[in-house]
Amino acid sequence: MTLHLLHPVMIASGCGGTGRELAPYVDLDGLAFVTRTLTRDPRRGGAAPRMAEAPSGLLNIIGLNNPGLAYFLHEELPWLIRAGVQVFVSVAGATLGEYADLARIAGRAPGVAGIEVNVSVPDPGGANIFEAREPFHAASAVAAVRRETPSDLPVLAKLRPDVSRVVEAARAVVEAGATAVVVGNAVPAAMPDGRPAGLTGPAIAPIALRCVTEVCSQLPEATVIGCGGVADAAGARALLAAGAVAVQVGTALLRDPTTATRLVADLQEDQ
Repeated sequence: MTLHLLHPVMIASGCGGTGRELAPYVDLDGLAFVTRTLTRDPRRGGAAPRMAEAPSGLLNIIGLNNPGLAYFLHEELPWLIRAGVQVFVSVAGATLGEYADLARIAGRAPGVAGIEVNVSVPDPGGANIFEAREPFHAASAVAAVRRETPSDLPVLAKLRPDVSRVVEAARAVVEAGATAVVVGNAVPAAMPDGRPAGLTGPAIAPIALRCVTEVCSQLPEATVIGCGGVADAAGARALLAAGAVAVQVGTALLRDPTTATRLVADLQEDQ
């Protein structure tokens, strides 16, 4: 299966909100948008404070707060479709059965362009999410989603930026049926008070580039999407030059909500 994107720039899960927050600043028509990660039931997320600045980055302990899949499908998805957005639904579950349930429902919702399997939560225990640090477990979650997703719908697997095992994990999820591999997500870190957190932003860009380079060079058959610290055209071009077919933008949207559309325009000038 081929991943069809209108642009090589996607909005990463989380920082784009529901999409409505970006609409006053940019034309969303044609953009690929990955929803905040959805669970079967609503979640309130971690205790405040949930975010803190770090040198060259941002710490967060969001805890997958979300309204649940049913609310998203009823209240948020129709608006995104009317806006012309290519919607990829990010899902995470506490069990493999929950991953399967989410895929079965989201994958058949009209207008959904694909499913992104979040197997990269920095603190899965704290978030009460299926533990997928081991490549075998990540592949099990992807296989559960793939089995319940229509065969013509892409399944993306979002991996942890684990430099020592990212190639092993990428190989496992591709063999489990992932259409594309998203490398990577927040790096496990800690809030100033010691609580487990994820580090995003410019600080992790070199780590993402290292992971993308290794996956693309050792698994040339894999379709790879780079993610981590992308904020400008230079960062996007580095990941694309390493072999990624697209990049995802997240934390940079909090500073400049036009980042994704600006990158689309900048990259089009290269063609």
